[in-house]
Amino acid sequence: MRATRILSSVERPFLLRHSPSPSTLRIININYSTSPPSLLDPSINHISCCSSSWRRRIGTVRAMDENKTRAEEDSTEHIAGNWFSVPELRLRDHRFTVPLDYSLDHRTSTKISVFAREVVAAYVSLSFTSEVCMLQLGRKNKRFHIYYSYKRGTGLSTPLTVYSLAQRKSAEKLADYLKHFRADNIVNDAEFVRVRLVPDAGPWTILGQSYGGFCAVTYLSFSPQGLKQVLLTGGIPPIGNGCTADAVYRACFDQILHQNEKYYKRFPQDIAVVQEVVNYLAESEAGGVLLPSGGILTPKGLQTLGLSGLGSSTGFERMHYLFERVWDPILVPGAQKQISYYFLKAFENWLSFDTNPLYALLHESIYCQGAPSQWSAKRIRAEHENRFDAIKAAKEGHPVPFTGEMIFPWMFDEIHALRHFKDAAHLLAEKKDWPPLYNIASLNNNKVPVAAAVYYEDIYVNFKLAMETASQIAGIRLWITNEFMHSGLRDGGGQVLDHLMGMINGRKPLF
Repeated sequence: MRATRILSSVERPFLLRHSPSPSTLRIININYSTSPPSLLDPSINHISCCSSSWRRRIGTVRAMDENKTRAEEDSTEHIAGNWFSVPELRLRDHRFTVPLDYSLDHRTSTKISVFAREVVAAYVSLSFTSEVCMLQLGRKNKRFHIYYSYKRGTGLSTPLTVYSLAQRKSAEKLADYLKHFRADNIVNDAEFVRVRLVPDAGPWTILGQSYGGFCAVTYLSFSPQGLKQVLLTGGIPPIGNGCTADAVYRACFDQILHQNEKYYKRFPQDIAVVQEVVNYLAESEAGGVLLPSGGILTPKGLQTLGLSGLGSSTGFERMHYLFERVWDPILVPGAQKQISYYFLKAFENWLSFDTNPLYALLHESIYCQGAPSQWSAKRIRAEHENRFDAIKAAKEGHPVPFTGEMIFPWMFDEIHALRHFKDAAHLLAEKKDWPPLYNIASLNNNKVPVAAAVYYEDIYVNFKLAMETASQIAGIRLWITNEFMHSGLRDGGGQVLDHLMGMINGRKPLF
């Protein structure tokens, strides 16, 4: 059995209010495609933030008996399906028509759809459950009335697919559309949903995994009145002004190299295998081989397997098993060696940009407030190129390093599904007027109970940067552990959630 080493348990002081009873607990679960694709769960929720002007409109919505016209509009804004059952659970689907841009009059703004699924234990009366909305990668709990939702642009919430994005005929129009799909509007959507689903529009508890945690901190910054409690797992964002992507990548490169060392120590036989693949790709015509989709696999493209392979609990094993089948067998002596179709297809499925283009287009923008990213990963990698040059490493007999959670401009040339969006990606990388995602003054004066699991070896959410942000959130309690990787909520959801709920409800000691 794997041993747990809890490095510390930390609290920023503030006067804790008494914890809610189960009958008043409401949780929202947020999922976001900027989490590593292999860690995404399609049954997860998103959060949205609400501006003061929109809250005034929400008040009008709630007073339906005073405004018949508004009531009729509300009936089209929220459509609830019928209850249905799966083993041990009862479920009901909800669809909400929300503004694309909350800064505009909701009657004239372009509309999109947000989907949420309501889940309760089949044998528990609704009167004895608590409303729960889960931000990402939740688990079943008999006491909770759970709402899962796809964030805008994913799943069943106006999904931004390769085809749907291509309907925007110009790069300018596409970039202008995509700017509305960040955490600020994810939080706006959550507030829109909350006041229509929660009895008396009461607050709920939110669970934020990975980017869902980033959205939860945005929620705390601008709409704390909608929150009862906040649980964060591997999701404390950098909150500095400007674009923090440079700081993120500089902090992450050393951790990524450390994970590479651990991988090759576990599977030393892969050193020669990966070197051979890199040499084969580099010596191929056009510097790579064609992928099944029509893209091209190059040495630097091969390195992106680290996006998922280096950061989850089973990533090392999955990557090793993938390389075990990299070559087609030679049945006839003298036949030319060739990378297997299995490997090429698995490579594309591993990254999944063909089904998740939004991740590639908006990843760096999640770090931007009033400043552009200007392809941060590319620029910071250049500072470390002597350590990340795959061809040089292979030829000199060194282990070829894999990269982490990074999006590079050349991906929009090499990945077939992304080629059409290359110009829009460049516009987004140069965009300067990104609106704020966090309010440090509000976080400093936070009154909402917050508990967070911080993973010491997380390659996606850097430990040092997470601790810097935690110092700015009043009242936050931290569980710092190296037992889990970024996928801790998936790998040990019961243990992680029980620990956080114990901290936030006073069942765990403060120190």
